[in-house]
Amino acid sequence: MKPVAIFRHTESEGPGHIAAFLHHQRIPHTIVRVDAGEAVPTSPEAYSGLVFMGGPMSVNDDLPWIPHSLNLIRQAVDHDIPVLGHCLGGQLMAKALGGIVSRNRVKEIGWGAVQVLDNVEAHTWFGDLREFESFHWHGETFSIPDGAVRILESPYCANQAYVLGKHLGMQCHVEMTEAMIRTWCDNGAGEIAQADSPAVQKPQTILDLMPRHLAPLTQVADRLYRHWIRGLRG
Repeated sequence: MKPVAIFRHTESEGPGHIAAFLHHQRIPHTIVRVDAGEAVPTSPEAYSGLVFMGGPMSVNDDLPWIPHSLNLIRQAVDHDIPVLGHCLGGQLMAKALGGIVSRNRVKEIGWGAVQVLDNVEAHTWFGDLREFESFHWHGETFSIPDGAVRILESPYCANQAYVLGKHLGMQCHVEMTEAMIRTWCDNGAGEIAQADSPAVQKPQTILDLMPRHLAPLTQVADRLYRHWIRGLRG
């Protein structure tokens, strides 16, 4: 099988649980370290699927790799190669597919409930799950691209996830690990201290809630990833 390409945009927002999941499923994967200057491929044909991770930048920033990523996503969708996006990755997908990325009405940082919508696509990806505690760290949001279906929402961000056939774009973070959460809390303490939002939790609150919420979130991630890999190209 061709490998899955995982695109990392900052060192602290690596593949997280998706890498462990692919390893357990014996699916080959490779990490493209965009943050370290590695080039975004010009074609998706060497890969069975594409995974885009998070990052602190905006897809609207004038960064040289963003147009290449948008072009790669469009090619992958055109060639029926599944794409999976986490937070910034979901925003890249949305913009590549004609959506708009703009400031969310509030920042969302920490644990927060998300609701699964009542439609066929949502049931296909989430089964009988109706709500779960996800992890959030974002100040922007995406519009739903034409042809895609919204499948997830939260009280502070209406567009938490969408699907377009075998492609899944998420605003929330289901890929979290304990190490990632601890690192983000350390690195983001200043951002949290300056945030004026009812949807932002203090670092200690995030860490205190982690033993309760992380394992169930990983189960949700496994469910989504299992469905996503069914579409991988050989």
